[in-house]
Amino acid sequence: MGRRLVRIVKELAVVTADLKSRFGAMAVALAVASLTACASAPRMAMSPPEGTGGTMRPYQVHGVWYRPAYQPHYDAVGLATWYGDAYHNKTTADGEIFDMNRPSAAHTTLPLPSIIEVTNLENGRRVKLRLNDRGPFVSGRLLDVSREAAKELGFYGKGMARVRVRYVGPAPALSSLETARLDR
Repeated sequence: MGRRLVRIVKELAVVTADLKSRFGAMAVALAVASLTACASAPRMAMSPPEGTGGTMRPYQVHGVWYRPAYQPHYDAVGLATWYGDAYHNKTTADGEIFDMNRPSAAHTTLPLPSIIEVTNLENGRRVKLRLNDRGPFVSGRLLDVSREAAKELGFYGKGMARVRVRYVGPAPALSSLETARLDR
């Protein structure tokens, strides 16, 4: 990818100089805009990490469509809430068993499973969480976290917090030992 980018930049410089000498600054601006759009297209076509298959299909909840996508530069601020008893020991969207006593999270469109970094903007606490479920499906909320994650982030008692969520990368597969622990 790096060599290709260098080649594109060199070609852009040659074309820019030629257009400027022939047609002036307006043509250069149009050419740069066109080439920039072409150069950025491969980023959109990147393949998602392996193992995200079925969790990347568009889906609908309460009449709203969600379109999961590989978003390597995801960085967003919003409200997080926590969920626990009602979902404890139930299957998550990626097939794992939800354990409210282990730190994890749910997001509507990021790939599953992933690792995200969550920062509580109200107290500065920061944790990396395994993203293994879909949600929240409540307007105005960005993220649901397990009860344990809410404790680690310091908003268990309050119920919600303003957070920053950054995508770190794909999560490793669970080992057979971890899977056995989740099956209890």
